[in-house]
Amino acid sequence: MDTLRESSLGDFLRLVSRNQWLRHPEEKPDFVVPPQYAGQLPLTTAQTNVSDDTDAPATTETTKKGGIPHATLAANAVIVTWYGDNDPANPQNWSLPKKLWVLFVIMFYTFAVYVGSAIFAYAVYDAAEYFDVSVTLATINVTLFVVGYALGPLVLAPLSEVASIGRNPPYIVSLAIFCILQVPTALSTNFAGLCVLRFLAGFVGSPPLATGGASITDIFSPQKAGYGIGIYGIAAGVAPALAPSISGFAVIRFGWRWAFWELLIMSGAGLVCLFVGLPETSADNILYRRAQRLRKLTGNEFLRSEAELAEAEKSFASVMQEALVRPIVMTLTEPIILAINLYVGLTYAILYSYLESYPVVFAEGYGWNLGLAGLPFLAITVGGLVSYVVYCLWSYYSWEPKFVAAKGELAPEAYLPLSLYGAFCYPICLFWFAWTANRTSWVSPTIATGIFGLADCWSFMPFLNYLAFAYPRYAASALASNDFVRSLMGAAMPIVSRPLFHNLGVDWGNSLLAFITILFIPIPFVLVKYGPWLRSRSRMAEKYESDNVPRKSEGAAV
Repeated sequence: MDTLRESSLGDFLRLVSRNQWLRHPEEKPDFVVPPQYAGQLPLTTAQTNVSDDTDAPATTETTKKGGIPHATLAANAVIVTWYGDNDPANPQNWSLPKKLWVLFVIMFYTFAVYVGSAIFAYAVYDAAEYFDVSVTLATINVTLFVVGYALGPLVLAPLSEVASIGRNPPYIVSLAIFCILQVPTALSTNFAGLCVLRFLAGFVGSPPLATGGASITDIFSPQKAGYGIGIYGIAAGVAPALAPSISGFAVIRFGWRWAFWELLIMSGAGLVCLFVGLPETSADNILYRRAQRLRKLTGNEFLRSEAELAEAEKSFASVMQEALVRPIVMTLTEPIILAINLYVGLTYAILYSYLESYPVVFAEGYGWNLGLAGLPFLAITVGGLVSYVVYCLWSYYSWEPKFVAAKGELAPEAYLPLSLYGAFCYPICLFWFAWTANRTSWVSPTIATGIFGLADCWSFMPFLNYLAFAYPRYAASALASNDFVRSLMGAAMPIVSRPLFHNLGVDWGNSLLAFITILFIPIPFVLVKYGPWLRSRSRMAEKYESDNVPRKSEGAAV
């Protein structure tokens, strides 16, 4: 019942019943107000009329609205927080089944959107014939979708950090629009219109790609969050790989439009799960609404949540700076972020190059139909699952004991050991795929694809954890920067790789990518060795006592 009450459906039912259904504890007759909140007197008329400028009388409008000058509120505020360490409203205290349910919903939501990036990849042939354009031009629809979800988080993701909004409204509204857009996309008869709709779908579908990890860290402790982030990363990583398998046979039987009907079915199912069964996970939003209920119950206008009080000081300009300016500035001025963004972006570039090389290898080379040609992509899923098992074992037996010993103050470089092995997996899988495809049995290049699943998992998860702990004060901006860069790098590949493989061939085309990955191998090694030194010279990165480097005086952060 608590899960339903805390979901968007629960909010709707409470609204139509005027809070008579699914009541919160503060709305029940037998609720006893905690002493720390009951002891304060309600705001008096004299206090209401106090202005920030003590020499200036309060305006009649302010008095009518019951407005409180910020200086008065800040000086007298009573901070509303949890009712104790075991408060069931605290997402960290939810039961394990409830946490796993939330994790599943976030994963399914992310999967449904990420599938949309590549679900059109094998439909481009049929669509190119329908719209009478080249296959390369038709492929731009894959690129535009990815560009959309590169730009979307810069605008939409920060909304989930606002205490008065929370995580769920951006999720629900954006996914509802995403579902609606699939209908005109599937019915499109104009190529330009199709391109615009694909970009818009990517843009509005982007929130889980940037804030899904934040929802997971809302409910899991820092010691256990890595397991949730890991499986979430698997869902995001395998979705583009599974897309050709999902759409291939339907496109062959019913045409290119069915790729979008399938996407509508999956995203629609995700929308139902979100609306009916996803409780709000933002602690700031939960406490914000609790403070509202307590103010209504006690009449004490000084009861405020901490985030609510802090937001009263924020201007629109500062919000826009955090949303748009800071991620870009961090990309350009923080060597750690730039290096990781380029490295993770390279993994996306390789993944989307695979989308274009598979039809060349398995359809043209081995003579399979497009439906069968997408099935070897399942090897990435197998590789990802194997790598996740290894990641969990490493976390449990190696990382967690160090985290506990450090009392939660473990330096972020401790997250990176698996990335050292992942760095070598990329050239191995690319060279293997390049020189066995169409020369040996189809099994060999398929196994090579599975190694990419290992590389992807062992890079994606450690680096995202590293960013979050190296820049805890600006984690949202750091992750938004990473999402932006990696998506743009991945977006370019569907257009570039097709002529690349046809001009150089699958062998030398993939070998060229493999040589590039060799150039990137030193990045995780440099971060492991020199990460503490780089963080010590940063204005934004966190410093740890175990870094053992002289600390540079911190300047003002952007």
